[in-house]
Amino acid sequence: MHPLENFFPNLGPSGYKITSPVSIDYNCIAWAAEVTNQWWWPDRNFSCYWPDEIPREETIEAFIQAFQALGYEPCEDGSLEPNFDKIVLYAEASGRPTHAARQVRSGKWTSKIGCNIDIEHFLEALVGAKYGRITQFMKRPVRTL
Repeated sequence: MHPLENFFPNLGPSGYKITSPVSIDYNCIAWAAEVTNQWWWPDRNFSCYWPDEIPREETIEAFIQAFQALGYEPCEDGSLEPNFDKIVLYAEASGRPTHAARQVRSGKWTSKIGCNIDIEHFLEALVGAKYGRITQFMKRPVRTL
C-alpha cells in the first residue's frame, strides 16, 4: 500500500498507477495545464505563477478563468470525448479550490499530488476529506500540431 492511500482511501479500491517520481517543480494546477516547470496558484505574495489577467483569488471562478485563458470552457461532465481535452476542478465544501486533474486518452485522469508523484486514476478516486468534491469540468478542442 502506498502512503497516499491513507489520504485518499478511494485510490486503492479503484486502482491507480504511479506515472512519475516525486517532483517539487510543479503542482496539480500546472500539471492540468500541461506545465511541468512552475507552480500555479493565485497566491497574493506572487510566489507562484498565475495568469496576469486573472484575479489572484482562491475561488472556483478564478480557476475557471485561468483555464479559460488556455482555451477551456465549462462543460457538463467528465465523459470521454475523443476530440476534446478535459480537466476537472475539485473544491472543499466552502468552495475553495483544492485540486485539478486532466483526462488522458483512456478516459482515466492524471493528477499531480502536491509536491509528490503523478498518478493515473479514476475520476472519483480523489474525492474525500483531502480534496473535497468534484466541482467543475472543463473542455477544449484537442490541439493539433
